[in-house]
Amino acid sequence: MPFALPGERARVRLAGEKAAGYRAELLEITSASQQRVEPACPHFGPCGGCTVQHLETAAYRAWKRQQVVQALQRRGFETPPVAELTQVPANARRRATLAARLEGGQAVLGFHSRESHAIESIETCHVLRAGLVALLPELRKALQPALQAKETADVALLESDTGIDLLLASKRPPPLAARQALANLAETHDLARVSWQPSDAGGAAAEPEPVAIRRPVLLHFADVEVEPAPGAFLQPTREGEAALSQAVQDWLGGVDGPVADLYAGVGTFTFPLARRGPVHAVEGAETAMAALWQAARKHDLAGRVTAEVRDLASDPPDAEDLSDFAAVLFDPPRAGAKALSEALADSDVPTVVALSCNPNTFGRDARALADGGYALQEVRPIDQFPWSGHVELAALFRRPGG
Repeated sequence: MPFALPGERARVRLAGEKAAGYRAELLEITSASQQRVEPACPHFGPCGGCTVQHLETAAYRAWKRQQVVQALQRRGFETPPVAELTQVPANARRRATLAARLEGGQAVLGFHSRESHAIESIETCHVLRAGLVALLPELRKALQPALQAKETADVALLESDTGIDLLLASKRPPPLAARQALANLAETHDLARVSWQPSDAGGAAAEPEPVAIRRPVLLHFADVEVEPAPGAFLQPTREGEAALSQAVQDWLGGVDGPVADLYAGVGTFTFPLARRGPVHAVEGAETAMAALWQAARKHDLAGRVTAEVRDLASDPPDAEDLSDFAAVLFDPPRAGAKALSEALADSDVPTVVALSCNPNTFGRDARALADGGYALQEVRPIDQFPWSGHVELAALFRRPGG
C-alpha cells in the first residue's frame, strides 16, 4: 500500500477493487516501522514524483536491488548475479516533464499526484538539478498566458551542456503574449532554446516550432558533440548515464569486431563504443538518428559509425543479420525487446549487453536469451529515479566460449 512500510499497522479506507484485491487509502499509521524516516521534501505525499522518501537508506537500497532479483527469479534464475545498487545523488536529475494548468486564474506547475490528474505545484524538489528548481517560479509566471482553462500542458526541461532546453506541449499554439513571455524568460534566465509542439500530434509526427533559440543545445558523448531535437530522449542523470556507460565499456570495450547499438537514441553509447571500433547504430526515431548521424559526420566518424532508422519492435533484425556482429547492445523502452531477444537467441552473437528500465520485461527478455544458450554473467542495478519504484539495470550475457 502506498506510503506504508512492511510490518506497520495502519488504519485505511477501502477505495475500490484492483486486480485480485482492493485499493486502499492510508488514513493513519498506528504502529510505525523502525525503518521509517521523516521525508526530506515538503511535497512528499501529494506529489507523485517520489513515493518512498520515508524508507531509510539501507532498507531502500535492499528493496531496489531486490526488485531486480525477484524479476529474474520469477523467470527461473535461481541465484541471479545481481550486484549492489548504484545510487545517483539527490538533485541530479537533468531531464523531467512537468505538468502545467490554469487553476483559479493562476498557473500551477509541478508533478501529477499519484494515480491522479491533480497537479502538485512544487516550490522545491530533491530530485531535480538546482538550475531547474531555480527556474520554476519565473517559468510558472511565463507559462500563465500560454495556458487555457481546463487544459493541461506538458513542460519538458533538459539541462544540456550548453543550457536549459524547454519544450512546451499544448493543444493550442501559444499566443503572442505567451511567446513574448517565454522569449523574455529565455533571455533573463539564459535558456538555450524554447520550443512548442502540439500535444495531441503523436510526438514525432509534428516538428516542434521554435519560440526562442539563443544558442545550440549540445550534449557530449566521448568528446563527440551532439545537437538533439527538442524533447529527445536522454538518460535522466549524468551520474546514471556514467554508470551505464561504464558497464558498457567494461563489457564491450575489448570486443574485436563490429558492435550493433540497438535503440541507440542520439548516440549515448554509440560514440564511446566507436573509440574501439565500428558501431552500427539503429533507432526508430528519425530525429534522434538525424542528430546522431550529423554528429558522426561532423566529427569524421562516418567511416566508423553507420546509422539506420528502423522500428525494432515491429521489424527487428533476424538472427542471420545479427550474427554479423561481434556484440550487440540494446536499450529498449519499458516494454522491453521481446522480438529482438528471440532473434538474438537464434543468432551466433558471442556477447550481448542489455540495458533496461523495467526489471519485469527485462526478466522476460533474459529468459529468452538464456533459453537460446546465453549465460547471464552479471547484472548491475542503477537507481536513476531516487525515491520512486523505478530501477534501471545493465546486464551481460555471453555464449559459452564467447
